Amino acid sequence: MKKLKKILFLLTAISLFAVAYSDAQIVVKARLFHHGRVVRPERPSERHVWVDGEWVPQGHTYVERPGYWAEPPHPGGVWVAGRWTHRPGGYVWIGGHWR
Repeated sequence: MKKLKKILFLLTAISLFAVAYSDAQIVVKARLFHHGRVVRPERPSERHVWVDGEWVPQGHTYVERPGYWAEPPHPGGVWVAGRWTHRPGGYVWIGGHWR
């Protein structure tokens, strides 16, 4: 009985670890609607950088989040735009990030 409890504990721990540290990804097989040309509002200050629109997971698909002005989190920060990358069965969105 002790051995069974140890095995169940180990399986539970591994499952929790896998869920906590996995990057949830949605594989897209359908075409997504892009709203087209975006009109940028006035730049709030010289420090602000334009962050292009991103695709964000919602349910079992992605929705487009429009672009916006943002201040880099550190001096000299550069926004690296997100991109679609091919995966078996479709494409996955790799979100943008600050470098």
